[in-house]
Amino acid sequence: MRHSAQAAVFAAAIAGFGAAETRAQGVTVSISCGAVGAELELCREGAEAWAAETGNRVSIVSTPNSTTERLALYQQLLASGARDIDVFQIDVIWPGILGRHFIDLAPHSDGAEDAHFEAIIENNTVDGELKAMPWYTDAGVLYYRADLLEAHGFEPPTTWAEMAEAAAAIMAAEREAGNNGMWGFVFQGRAYEGLTCNALEWIDSFGGGTIVDADGEITVNNPAAVEAIATAATWIDTISPRGVLNYAEEEARGVFQSGNAVFMRNWPYAWSLAQSDDSPIRGKVGVVALPMGGEDGQHTGTLGGWQLAVSRYSANPEVAADLVMYLTSYEEQKRRAIQASYNPTIAALYEDAEVLDAVPFFGDLYATFTSAVARPSRVTGENYNRVSSAFWNAVHRTLSGQQEAGASLAALEGELQGIRRRGW
Repeated sequence: MRHSAQAAVFAAAIAGFGAAETRAQGVTVSISCGAVGAELELCREGAEAWAAETGNRVSIVSTPNSTTERLALYQQLLASGARDIDVFQIDVIWPGILGRHFIDLAPHSDGAEDAHFEAIIENNTVDGELKAMPWYTDAGVLYYRADLLEAHGFEPPTTWAEMAEAAAAIMAAEREAGNNGMWGFVFQGRAYEGLTCNALEWIDSFGGGTIVDADGEITVNNPAAVEAIATAATWIDTISPRGVLNYAEEEARGVFQSGNAVFMRNWPYAWSLAQSDDSPIRGKVGVVALPMGGEDGQHTGTLGGWQLAVSRYSANPEVAADLVMYLTSYEEQKRRAIQASYNPTIAALYEDAEVLDAVPFFGDLYATFTSAVARPSRVTGENYNRVSSAFWNAVHRTLSGQQEAGASLAALEGELQGIRRRGW
């Protein structure tokens, strides 16, 4: 979609709501909300509660679910100084890319950031200014059909090889029993930011590094990384459908939640949806850390999550900052965790009995969420999107059978060197 077309869709998507009948002195602020899973409704509910409490009004702006398309739209709006959005929902990798367009939230926070995970606050701090408050964090996890693993005599896998073995065996048995739509493993294989997250997990689990290291050195072309990507390519047309090459989060969840996959890589949000009253797999799902690359590998998950930032072009920055502080508060993060399994960024909530009762794996996988592998967005700065695009395209070429992993990563190394020559 061209940027002008995106902007037209965006303009049509703005929907005012809440507090039209509230105190006349209230002002209107707008917030961009994603719509993956229950995200949009949760955002709407939280914003409505704030509006009722303060006497202000809120407009919800529905933006593209694709992080790639959303970033392009944000860059277009912010570069023009547009006032269409006061509060931006931004990816964890964007403070370094977009931070110059956001106000410093520290003067508005009253120290609330001290309760959040330190690493995320550090990530959101650019040139000494707190450019965004953490809303929820994320790390990739492995969902599995607990009933099917038990029925066919498998334990939750600890390595990718174990996952592939169990997936193939259970898929074959289920198809023989009449479920011809069953697949072994679904994930996010489309050529977009989600594939960067998946592929970074594969590489890191094999000990292959993080594409570009903390010093800015390009490390992606190494034997462990080649092995990781080559291994993933063997899943296509065996345990994973070819259609996975065009799956994002919701496409993968749709297949898994309909009962047609044994394993799924996704973010924690999918838990509450899989457990919903109308879910065919309710009560049949388990969640574990993503597998290791091998006995010498490691469990890993890519750091995800979203933040809230206030545009420096906002006509009402103080009111917008107040909305941000409300939506990122302990009470609001607790509500979102219980209702829809969105990971809090406040450590104390991982010890909250009501949260753990609603999402048991938050306690079991706490280390996964607090030590997730970060994409190299800080070190590559405004060039991160070019780095990630080159990476996901290289991986996609291998998954789709166009180029072997070794040749693909070697070509990627050359492309990244060209980007770095202009300076990260």
